[in-house]
Amino acid sequence: MATQFPGSPRLLSSCRGRAIEAIEHPKDPVDVPTETLHRAKRKVNEPTPALHLRTCFVLDEEGRIRCTREPEPTAGPIFTLIRSPSCCIWAVRADVPAEFAVELGRFAAREPLLHDSEGSPVYANAYLSLLGGPIASGPVFSFPDELTRPVGVTLVDDLHLLERHFHRWTASEISERSPIFAVLDDGYPVSVCFSARSSETAAEAGVETAPAFRGRGLAARVTTAWARAVRASGRVPLYSTSWSNGESRAVARKLNLAQFASE
Repeated sequence: MATQFPGSPRLLSSCRGRAIEAIEHPKDPVDVPTETLHRAKRKVNEPTPALHLRTCFVLDEEGRIRCTREPEPTAGPIFTLIRSPSCCIWAVRADVPAEFAVELGRFAAREPLLHDSEGSPVYANAYLSLLGGPIASGPVFSFPDELTRPVGVTLVDDLHLLERHFHRWTASEISERSPIFAVLDDGYPVSVCFSARSSETAAEAGVETAPAFRGRGLAARVTTAWARAVRASGRVPLYSTSWSNGESRAVARKLNLAQFASE
């Protein structure tokens, strides 16, 4: 659950097993150094909740959310919580008063690890009582090691081509959301996959298909091409969506993506 109250004074985690050394539900999460919490033994290219968090958001020195990591950034959620079978990680937006951040951290530090992929956080009601209003949540996926090269997919770098079916793009997004892959109809993109959020180490997929062309499997093709290109650049491709987005989850199933976390 990324408790995206559309936003722990620090980026904190509570992990078990070999992923992080000796970090289990700290008594006072405020006093635990971020460096210690993230002394991981994972491979560099292995998807983790921390990688997802740092790809989605720009964090300050204290691990607070400064803004979203996208061409036209927004303030981001007040509070975000990402759980996996081995780790629970969270962050609070920079403008949240310290007393609320501390209280959120105390609850988040006691969250059980993720065992039910669609289960709600144990302390969801506590977060709501502290911060209120709406929650956005959903699965976070990684891509399989082998991705077959799709046919009929084109790299797009021209805003004019996108404007026929996708009207909200701006010129600056072409470079900042690259790579952008598309399936064309009559020379114009009708389904595109691009970098919705991007960092030096990973990128999150964003997918759009023009309404008249949905249900044809185009999204899976462009997403595969995008993931291959991101991986070729030395970064990790990630895919996340909401539980209510059935079409997006269908793409994940078609591509045999593996859920590694819930936000």
